[in-house]
Amino acid sequence: MQTKSLCLAALFAAVLPNAIFAQGISTERPLSAIDWLDSIPKSQPIVLFPNEPKISKGADVPNISVTTLDGPADKIIGLVPSNVSGLPQNLWSGSDAAELATVLTNIPTLTLPAAQSSLFTLLLAVADPATGVSEKFDLARVDVLLDAGALEPALALIEQIGPSRSPNVARRFLDASLLNETEDAACSLINAKPFLAPDYTYRIFCAARAADWNTAALLFGTARALDAISSHQIKLLERFLDSELFEDEPPLPRPAKPNALAFRIFEALGQPISTRSWPVIYANADLRDVAGWKTQIEAAERLAQSGALPANRLLGVYSERQPAASGGIWDRVAAVQRFETALDTRNNDAIIKTLPKAWGHMQSAGLGVPFATLFTQRLMKSELPTQLHKDVFTILQSGTEYEAATALYPITATRHPFRKSVAAGEVDAKLASSALEVAIARGFSPNAADTTLLKIAKSGHLGMALLRNLSALHAGTQGDMVQLSKSLGTLRALGLEDVARSAALQMLIMQDAK
Repeated sequence: MQTKSLCLAALFAAVLPNAIFAQGISTERPLSAIDWLDSIPKSQPIVLFPNEPKISKGADVPNISVTTLDGPADKIIGLVPSNVSGLPQNLWSGSDAAELATVLTNIPTLTLPAAQSSLFTLLLAVADPATGVSEKFDLARVDVLLDAGALEPALALIEQIGPSRSPNVARRFLDASLLNETEDAACSLINAKPFLAPDYTYRIFCAARAADWNTAALLFGTARALDAISSHQIKLLERFLDSELFEDEPPLPRPAKPNALAFRIFEALGQPISTRSWPVIYANADLRDVAGWKTQIEAAERLAQSGALPANRLLGVYSERQPAASGGIWDRVAAVQRFETALDTRNNDAIIKTLPKAWGHMQSAGLGVPFATLFTQRLMKSELPTQLHKDVFTILQSGTEYEAATALYPITATRHPFRKSVAAGEVDAKLASSALEVAIARGFSPNAADTTLLKIAKSGHLGMALLRNLSALHAGTQGDMVQLSKSLGTLRALGLEDVARSAALQMLIMQDAK
């Protein structure tokens, strides 16, 4: 290690500005690249024969189509085929990529599970590319997935776009790979094509990851001499390149802004950064075995709340071991574990005791829909005592089996007449008793759709209309009842009846739980 330190120090000195000009600059005339060209006499201009007749009195100019040969062709980007998503192949093709990207960039953070699921379906749908520079919209899709914490789908889209397509794609590939702990492939790309790196820090990091310490040190010295990296980055990279020199130094301050590269370097230095106050995408790093169990649970719950983590993965984290403490998150984990055990053993007495607690804990944590996803099918196959019918009816209505809930528990359904009518898609406005119910009833009435969005959809811009409608639906969840009615009506008019019913039921269930 001492030898490596001396080597690094020598290379740092080698790239100082004064050293660059140490040998001086020659003022002699440079040699011609191809000297024998100078000996060839200049050619004389060609003179046409003076009496030569014109070849043609006129010519028609044909229509010429121009295709860029030096740029990558637009590709169909997506993971969910049309027969699964239910969305047409021309979802985006009628809209301009830049306009779609702007709408998508400004879409709010959706909190309603039905809206989250619909957005993910749109982002991952296999469809023809938008017009214009499709990369803008494709990267906006990636960014929204990353913002929601959906790391693996985002990486899959980046792979389809092509990590080496442009520096913008490469930057997202690098950051996502760093959080996914698959940075070796990303660094191989940067080491082979340095011009794709966002800045010197990535090039230095990737050279070091490849154990090319000489290149890493040379790049570090160059970047520092050119003031291409900040003082904080200098301190961070110095320790990363030779941590033994700073063993007695105090820990570095945490970065002011979230940064994937800094996150991984701090971890490598033995100063892991807590992700609790960082964007949810960083929670993916806490799902690894190197994190403590409580940290893994917290990360899994954050990602499940944003719709980015499948429900079965959440259950897998919950089931890893027995809670060694009580209170807060431990009570929630214990309740779910006990309920699953009771369900596995088909012990009705145990189910009676454990289901209400588990359901209550998950609802209060904003995890009611993942809970319904996990246990709906098993609950439907179980003969449950009457005292559980209310909870199970609500659980089924929270998920995809909202119609089956009425058939399985007709007596309970009569006690929730408005929710029953929503589940059937035949809402009776006379049953509405709250502002939310009145707005939902209007949304299920004829001609409730937003006429502007319908025109946009009918003019070949279906994807654009759906994105804007999701923003309206979110406004409805935040208390704008006019927007809520229009958004539900628009969903139904565009054939997304299931989304409209699920969204309405989830809002009603959350209202009843308060």
